[in-house]
Amino acid sequence: MNPVRKPNVKTGDNARRSRVRLEVRHVPWLLAVPAIALAILLRFLPSLFGVGYAFTDWTGLTLSANPVGFANFISIFTEQDMRGSVWHTLLLCFLMVICSNLIGLFLALVLRRSFKFRNVYRALFFLPFAMSHLATGYIWQYILTYEGPFNQFLGFIGLEKLQRIWLADPKLSIYMIAVVMVWQYVGLTLVIYLSGLEGIAEELNDAAAVDGASKWMKFRRVTLPLLTPAVVVATLLTIVWGLASFDQIIALTGGGPAGATETIATMVYKYSFNFGMFGRGSALAVILTLL
Repeated sequence: MNPVRKPNVKTGDNARRSRVRLEVRHVPWLLAVPAIALAILLRFLPSLFGVGYAFTDWTGLTLSANPVGFANFISIFTEQDMRGSVWHTLLLCFLMVICSNLIGLFLALVLRRSFKFRNVYRALFFLPFAMSHLATGYIWQYILTYEGPFNQFLGFIGLEKLQRIWLADPKLSIYMIAVVMVWQYVGLTLVIYLSGLEGIAEELNDAAAVDGASKWMKFRRVTLPLLTPAVVVATLLTIVWGLASFDQIIALTGGGPAGATETIATMVYKYSFNFGMFGRGSALAVILTLL
């Protein structure tokens, strides 16, 4: 007579545990479905439609649009105002990346040292980055007017000849915008470089000092190579924000005087919403995305 086999309780428990683990593993994805659906609906689908509109003459007021091929893209590189916006965008991006990173790294090296009110200075330098870009633009617009604090300071120190309406000068306005953007974003690069410096062991600098290395050699041979990840992150972020600069320009100059501060982002806005040329605005947006 064959003995009755008892069910393998251990095997059954393992199967149940496996099913539970499988179900739990799928829970995060299920919770993320609403956010993913919203991102696709509100961000990625409009972007794809925008690429399609870039090859049309869509005005934004009708459901239909006529295909124009690459005419919108050709105009970007043939019309003077379009070429100017591309050049201004690249110039602002270059100035912002170079100045923000150099100043941020210098401040990080200074504020890394231990001294009184160090954390207060760190917070003060980071504060502009936490402010609204549009509000910052309006504040600086007042500062740079002819009767604003900056010209008053020049007059106080005896430099009345340098007083001018800084944002109305076509040769200087783009550089004044760069100053405002660097002032606002240098706090971000400062924080990034401070975090990178905190990860460098002080023993490495001490060992280099024992070997007779100067401060410059320690910075060049020890600190800077170990700071490469922070440099990459700070550079990429400043490139992205430099290329997409919009709020400060709208608040400070609105793209003037005479188009001297127009960028790709401001031209996308003006061609799309002011001139009703959504096809050309979409083409500019595609160029900006590629950059």
